[in-house]
Amino acid sequence: MLEQLRSLRLGGFIQALLEQQESTHYHDLPFEDRLGFLVQKECLRRDNRRLTQRLNAARIKQSASLDQVDFTVSRGLNKKKFMELSQLDWIVKHHNLTIVGPTGVGKSFLASALADQACKLGYSARYFKTSTLISDILSAKADGSYPKLTASLSRFDLLIIDEWLREPLEEAEAREILDLLDDRFRKSSTLFATQFPIQEWYRLIKEPTLSEAILDRIVHDSLRIELKGESMRKLTSAIKPTELDPSLRSDKH
Repeated sequence: MLEQLRSLRLGGFIQALLEQQESTHYHDLPFEDRLGFLVQKECLRRDNRRLTQRLNAARIKQSASLDQVDFTVSRGLNKKKFMELSQLDWIVKHHNLTIVGPTGVGKSFLASALADQACKLGYSARYFKTSTLISDILSAKADGSYPKLTASLSRFDLLIIDEWLREPLEEAEAREILDLLDDRFRKSSTLFATQFPIQEWYRLIKEPTLSEAILDRIVHDSLRIELKGESMRKLTSAIKPTELDPSLRSDKH
């Protein structure tokens, strides 16, 4: 019987069955209850395996979860609004999300926490730095794997594009981003993490026509988190500012 269960790939069922055989606590339970525990164990194993697969596919930049988000730091993060966003209704509606704020304020961490939450709630996600995404697209075009890449990207419910517009987009890069956003428009969600307010995006995309087209596909269906304040790296550093070399202290710049 165990070999048959293994051939059916019922690992959780087998584990639960062996547990029941080794424990006397199950012996006086009705057959239906014991069977129910076996089925629950197998379902849990499969759910955990699918979650692991989603998290691995997401390639999230850093380990982050909702319970690690610090709402006590003064950076303009509204707890109620963020927790509402964590319910992911915006993904269901295929809306976008933009997280804007200065360097170090926690944009990537919050994006990673939302990606982690998406995976836990059954959505697929994929994290990219903008430079990596563009490089992957251009490489795929060069080696003939572009259709496979675009098909793969289109399957993700949530695409995270971090360090958005850290370097201005050249015309060829902007065309690729436009094609990507066109494919995802009102079909799936994209999260942008950036230092630059939306009103500055236009000048950071070199070709005006492409700039208008890209912004048109983002801003009208985009929610926004606007952060401010000092770098979280500075606030959480174990080294006190007074212990730093004066030439390295941020208050000297």
